Amino acid sequence: MRTVDGADGGGQLLRTALSLSAVTGTPFRIENIRGERPNPGLKPQHLTAVEVMAELCGADVESAELGAESLTFRPGDKRHTSLRADIGTAGSVTLLFDTVLPVAVVDDEPYRLTATGGTDVNWSPTIEYHRSVKFPLLAAQGVDAAIDPARTGFYPAGGGKATLQVTPASLSPFGLDRRGDLDGVGLYSKASESLADRNVADRQAAHAREELDAAGVSATVQRVEYVETASPGSSLLLRANYEHTVAGFDALGERGRTSEAVAEDAVRRFRAFHDTAAAVDPHMADQLLVVLALVGGRVRIPALTDHVRTNLALLDRFGSDVDIDPAADGTHLIEANAHPAVD
Repeated sequence: MRTVDGADGGGQLLRTALSLSAVTGTPFRIENIRGERPNPGLKPQHLTAVEVMAELCGADVESAELGAESLTFRPGDKRHTSLRADIGTAGSVTLLFDTVLPVAVVDDEPYRLTATGGTDVNWSPTIEYHRSVKFPLLAAQGVDAAIDPARTGFYPAGGGKATLQVTPASLSPFGLDRRGDLDGVGLYSKASESLADRNVADRQAAHAREELDAAGVSATVQRVEYVETASPGSSLLLRANYEHTVAGFDALGERGRTSEAVAEDAVRRFRAFHDTAAAVDPHMADQLLVVLALVGGRVRIPALTDHVRTNLALLDRFGSDVDIDPAADGTHLIEANAHPAVD
C-alpha cells in the first residue's frame, strides 16, 4: 500500500496515482486531497475519475465521496473496457480521458470511454489540443488513440460530449529530445453559434495570423467553426509544426475578453516556447510523464516546474525509473526505462 500526500499536487496527483495503480496493481491511500486549494477535497470531476477507474479495473474504494479529503484505492485484476461517465458539471472531459489513457495504452484490449462535461475549459487542455497535438505525438510512439467530439462544452454549463477510443498497438520508446526547424503554425478557432454574428471565431484566427505574420512566422488557418453549446464561449489553438515534433498553445474566450486578446494570449505563449530548445510545450511536459514512465524513452521539456517535480516524485513511488538531466539553456531532458509492469 502506497501512501500519497495530495496537498501539493491538486487533482492531477490523484489522477496520476489512479492511472499508476491500475497499471501496476498497486493499492494506494491518498490524504490531504487538494489540501493547498481554497476548497480542498474531491470535486465532481475528481470523484468521476475515481469512479471510472474503479469500474475499469474492478477496484475496491473507500471514502470516495464529494468533499472527501482522503480515500483508499485497491485495484482489481479485471478490466471493463467500455465505459461511460457524466461529470455533471463543466469539469474537464480531457483530464478524465488522460486518467484512462495510460492504462489503455499498455493493455491488450481496445478501450472506449464516452464522457460528458467540459471540453474546452480553464486549467485543462481543450479537445482540439488532444486531437491535433497530443495524439499525433503519441501516434509517433505507436499509440492508436482518437477522440470523437460530439458536442462542445464551455464553462459554466458544460454539456459537452466526446468519446475516447484506444486500440492495442506496438509501442516504441519516446525520442523527443530535439524539435528541428519550425515548418509553420496551424490555427484552429471555435466559438458558440450565438457568437457568430460578432465573428468571434473568425476574428480570433485572423488576429492570431496577423500577430504571427508580424513576428515572421508562417501561419495557416486550418479550421474556423461555430458550434451549438449550452454556454457561450470560444477557444483557439495554435499548433506549431516542427521538423521532429509538434507543440500546442490554446486560449479561451470569456465574457469581457476580446477575440483579439484571446489570440494575443496564445501567440505570446507560443513565442515564449519557441525561444527555448524544448521538444514539447509546457503543458505536454506534464501530460506525457506517465506514459513516458511506462514505455520508456526521453523527452526534453522547457522547465522543471513544481508540478512536474511533484509528478516525478509520485512516479518514483510507484516503481518508475526516471532520470532528469538539466541543460545549460534551462531545458531538462527526462529519461525513463520502461516500467517493469509493462515489460
